[in-house]
Amino acid sequence: MALGIYDCKPTLTDKQMMDFCRNGYLVLEGVVSDEVNRRTVEFMKDHDVEEPVEILEEEWFVDAVIKNPEGAGAVRSLLGRDFRLPLVMSSHRIQCPGPAQPWHPDAGSISAPRLDYLQVFYYPSGATREMGPTELIPGSHLSQARNAFLGRLRSLKPAVSTASPPGSIIITVYSIIHRRSPSTATGVRDNLKYNYWRTTPPQRDWVVDPDFNFSWHKNVLPPFSVSAARMFAWLCGEDWEHIGGQAWPCFMAGVYDFDQIGLPKGLRRNREG
Repeated sequence: MALGIYDCKPTLTDKQMMDFCRNGYLVLEGVVSDEVNRRTVEFMKDHDVEEPVEILEEEWFVDAVIKNPEGAGAVRSLLGRDFRLPLVMSSHRIQCPGPAQPWHPDAGSISAPRLDYLQVFYYPSGATREMGPTELIPGSHLSQARNAFLGRLRSLKPAVSTASPPGSIIITVYSIIHRRSPSTATGVRDNLKYNYWRTTPPQRDWVVDPDFNFSWHKNVLPPFSVSAARMFAWLCGEDWEHIGGQAWPCFMAGVYDFDQIGLPKGLRRNREG
């Protein structure tokens, strides 16, 4: 079964897209059925290798996991129409208990406002905190901090755990800093990792709210950094540069009843302004 290009309905809203740009990850809990989770775990017992690419030939797996309506719908929102399906499948199967990994971004990572590919994790049997789930540092996909000191840190306060029930899918920006957390349980933890790729130019064609206020009126949204705003503008297909000062995306609660100075043209309610 050859995988290639795929399209489906987008599922993420403007707010969810902004959150992804800010945080660099999205957790979809329990979106794969128990039956498929069970079959996947059994498959991994029989194919305990680093790259079990054979699972991409299994129609039941591709339909339920790779093309999962919620997972693929989020990918469609982030990568646009006709995104490319995974070419490689990696297994991060571990025997618990075990130590934590060093903090790291994966090889080939770049820090940029573009979003041309996504890294995805799938927990067929779930991952409690005792099973050593992946930990992520929110916002680190936009950071230039790629120094060796990360590997010597034991813990970071901003880190979040992806502890999730069986059938969960975690979507991340490829360059996000992460690690496998320490495990204290006994037994096996399965974690399958794969990538999706963009094939079309970015545009704001996800679940669009035409009344969404991008000027942060009445403290609707938490602060949105310039780096996250740059990624969001790129995803909208907007040619935008931050002009500084209190221009968008500066956060000033309750101030902007009208379009904020510096707001990308396509996001203004008054398109002529």
